[in-house]
Amino acid sequence: MLKYMARRANVRLARFLGAAALLAIASSANAETLKWARRLDVQTLDPYAYNEGTTYTFNQQIYEPLVSRDDNGKLIGVLATEWRMLPDNPDIWEFKLRQNVTFHDGTPFTAKDVVFSIRRAMAPTSNVRTYVNAIESVVAKDADTVQIKTKGPSLLMAENLTAVLIMNEAWAEKNDSAAPQDYMAKKENYAARHENGTGAYRLVSRESDRRTELVAYDKYWGIGQFPLSIDRIIYTPIQSDATRVSALISGQVNFLQDVPPQDVSRLEQNPDLRVVKGPESRTVFLGVNMGEDKLISGNAKGNPFADKRVRQAMNMSIDRQAIQTTIMRGQSIPLGTILSPFASGFTQEMGRVPKYDVAKARQLMMEAGYGDGFSVTLNCTNDGMVSDERICEALVAMLAKIGITVNLDVQPSAAVWPLVLHRKTDFYLMTWGGVNSQILFENLVRSRGTWAGVEFKNPEIDAKIDSLSSEASIEKYNATVAEIWKVVQDECFYLPIHAQMLARAMQNKIHVTSHVGNMIYVKNVKVVK
Repeated sequence: MLKYMARRANVRLARFLGAAALLAIASSANAETLKWARRLDVQTLDPYAYNEGTTYTFNQQIYEPLVSRDDNGKLIGVLATEWRMLPDNPDIWEFKLRQNVTFHDGTPFTAKDVVFSIRRAMAPTSNVRTYVNAIESVVAKDADTVQIKTKGPSLLMAENLTAVLIMNEAWAEKNDSAAPQDYMAKKENYAARHENGTGAYRLVSRESDRRTELVAYDKYWGIGQFPLSIDRIIYTPIQSDATRVSALISGQVNFLQDVPPQDVSRLEQNPDLRVVKGPESRTVFLGVNMGEDKLISGNAKGNPFADKRVRQAMNMSIDRQAIQTTIMRGQSIPLGTILSPFASGFTQEMGRVPKYDVAKARQLMMEAGYGDGFSVTLNCTNDGMVSDERICEALVAMLAKIGITVNLDVQPSAAVWPLVLHRKTDFYLMTWGGVNSQILFENLVRSRGTWAGVEFKNPEIDAKIDSLSSEASIEKYNATVAEIWKVVQDECFYLPIHAQMLARAMQNKIHVTSHVGNMIYVKNVKVVK
């Protein structure tokens, strides 16, 4: 439990220091535009509408959570300065809020906004509901204190709230955005293209799939606490790897978040650029729909994926070392699990890569009654993860060796992810980032989990997943997590490939660090001239 240590500062002194820091920032010679390029565009500015990495990362420049994670994954306070599970009532988490914070329209930030935001995150159209499923109620104890009552002790409540970015209640209600945008129904609300956060940057303009511009918020609470060397952000999605790299070399952009593996070495040799590399808590894997009676696509007798022997055969026919060497150019860690090596619950045994054995895989196909093979469509993104299209092309050749004819359907993630969400795909490439097994289970394993396109149905496993939200003993919690992972590994409905490595490239004067969650906090970026 964290002890309450914060003391309220003198308001006049705080305002004076804030004004002085603002003046220093405004006159700083280091203030500069970050011309940020990435493969994928931001899909919406409504922070609860679409739980996807690129969108979430960008929106964190505008909106802020109560707590977040630093570069190494450690939990840190943002809009909350202290948090604890009450010692006399473990069903209640209490958060003390940061003082002297305002939204971009000048409205003071209060506990009412936190209560509104958490309730909004629990709404039917919210895509972050799984992070707040354990919450029974939330109340403002006073203007600076929020209490969250959970459905039994919830050990990871604070960690889950990293996904809930805080909105202003009055602004949302005034602009018909009290409920999250229904992104999956392709509907929009005011919050999808406008914002009113507490973050270090505010919106200037947005042209979907072309350019989004932000400027520094001159009343940001963190002035004087963060470098804030960047006073303007121009975010540009550039899907083509070659075009994106050329834009960096020519100076059209000065920060490239996702460097193609084949270009890392070349950019490292450029004296005008710097490349920062590091591991990421993101895994890449295949999902197979094992729950249907018949495949939607291709030509097969019934549903081959319903037979575990077929799934096992596919798993051992993936040459992960070849993918690491020839496609990822060493920028990956081959894995035998969909759980990140950074996550609690990960073990070396789980991560052990299955032996590549085509002969054994063919034998399993014969035993399952599919010795003559079958055909199926693989839905693959071309902008959802590093080298995704090339990975899929390699998988086509690998699976052909055991008689599976894969028809490759490559589209942007904006077209592929809805197929997974709506259970309209048999076979798909997927990615997941995070270090929380419970959230992964709720999204990818539990029956009707948001991203559980595999259609795995096991009432006993569902009950175990549900029990995690109210387990007070960390020993029992960890034991249940291990039991669930044993089933996931054994059933083989996800076919792991690897964990991604990060490579970011930038002009020499731009200093962006590596973050295990592939997050960018522009307020932390330094410019060294």
